[in-house]
Amino acid sequence: MTLLRAYLRASTKEQDASRARSDLAKFAQERGLRVAGYYAENESGASLQRPELFRLLTDSEPGDILLVEQVDRLSRLNADDWERLKAEIKAKQVRVVALDLPTSWMLATAERDDVQSRILEAINGMMLDMLAAIARKDYEDRRRRQAQGIESAKARGDYKGRPEDEERNAAIMKLLAGGQSWRSIAAATGCSMSTLSRLAKRLREAEASKEGRNVVEA
Repeated sequence: MTLLRAYLRASTKEQDASRARSDLAKFAQERGLRVAGYYAENESGASLQRPELFRLLTDSEPGDILLVEQVDRLSRLNADDWERLKAEIKAKQVRVVALDLPTSWMLATAERDDVQSRILEAINGMMLDMLAAIARKDYEDRRRRQAQGIESAKARGDYKGRPEDEERNAAIMKLLAGGQSWRSIAAATGCSMSTLSRLAKRLREAEASKEGRNVVEA
């Protein structure tokens, strides 16, 4: 029996990676198929650093279906990384079905080795490449427009930058003050080393200021 493995991705932690779960479940139910697992994560589609996607592929058996809501949930990758991901999918003998790619739907129920299935897979492969390229272009266009908007805002003196997560940063500074290593803090919170450096500097300045006040008061 063909098993579906549903992959759900969102780019940021503020977005709900599981939003499309009901649509994927409905697709499977309408075809009398079972979803063997849901693999959800908040990672950029422009990066291959996606643990849940590769866990899905590790769990998969030949003939399983990798089910996604849209092709851009699977890939906003550059051409080289897209070829690497396709090679991984091919090596596992997994077929990709996307709700926004109707040509792929019949793969969910087609026999693996018959002529029709091979024709469908060839057509689906071309369509996947096209939609992955469109998704990448959309990603690059949005990044370029964003950069242009930031430069324009800076020129006008209006750019404020991303709002600071004050609660998270206060917690990180407590960890720094408690002697926790930068590596362990980064692993626990997901913050970058540049953020840790900035907060460590802020902590040192705060401690120096406090010591200065204590000297004056003494």
